[in-house]
Amino acid sequence: MAASLLSRITGWLSPPAPPVTPGPAPERGLPPELLKQIRSIQIKTSHLVTEAMAGEYQSAFKGRGMEFAEVREYQPGDDVRLIDWNVTARMSHPFIKEFREERELTVLLLVDASASGQFGSVGKMKNEITAELASLLAYSAIRNNDKIGLIVFSDHIEHFIPPKKGRAHVWNIIRTILTFSPRGRKTDLNVALRYLLNIQKRKAVTFLISDFQAPDFTASLKLARQKHDLIAVRVGDPREEAIPDVGLICLEDVETGEQILFDSQNPETRNRFAALRARERESFRKLMQSLGVDHIEIQTHRSLTEPLLRYFKLREKKH
Repeated sequence: MAASLLSRITGWLSPPAPPVTPGPAPERGLPPELLKQIRSIQIKTSHLVTEAMAGEYQSAFKGRGMEFAEVREYQPGDDVRLIDWNVTARMSHPFIKEFREERELTVLLLVDASASGQFGSVGKMKNEITAELASLLAYSAIRNNDKIGLIVFSDHIEHFIPPKKGRAHVWNIIRTILTFSPRGRKTDLNVALRYLLNIQKRKAVTFLISDFQAPDFTASLKLARQKHDLIAVRVGDPREEAIPDVGLICLEDVETGEQILFDSQNPETRNRFAALRARERESFRKLMQSLGVDHIEIQTHRSLTEPLLRYFKLREKKH
């Protein structure tokens, strides 16, 4: 219980999230501050994709394979294994098949909208970082002519936006993540992964974005990994890893409402907490490695683009 509770501390470190209307609000009804925030994310991430990320994304995520394009006359040096014998027989001289890469991919963002995302100790909440991350990935996808879709979940499926193309579609995804008011407060990754398997029959590049503070999801993750190109993106905050010395404080689990008193003056208590969180990080890393799931670590107080670019480059080398 302590690990789950202390990893979702709230109230004393960050102001509560502004209330929003249930479901994604229409653009016309958005508060000016929120509309400005969405536009700022849109402009910032669009610029980053143009300047730095588009090429790395394209290199990291190849097309589904090769598809037949046309036949042409054989030329000296062509691979004889590509000769189309049916056409060759009809035309009385050799023709070969030409193929091209099937570039278009389907990209799905599985975004955790549970209450633990409404936390941040260094200026931005985790759900804001998630929105920027989703925006970067969405713009990278549409720039490469890929479709992008969104599944918002808590302890049940909250909202689904089918994969499409276009900048207006990306706007809708960003707006949904920032304004969606979920019915559920807890996290259940099994629900999200089962839904993914039910609705997406063809292989998709899938980014699972969460803090991964949830009941065991190993079996579901393994099944999803077998069907899809799955990447786990864990979003965290420095105050979830180490608690400063601020005296006796009341900590509340924002997903369950449970509260405890925590003596942050006691160095032994702080050290035990930091060690526990370090073991959890290592356990998560080993689980992803054992299942063959790529993973990216994002922190609210650090660069968002650097870990993404680093992952894209590593992925390009592996594939």
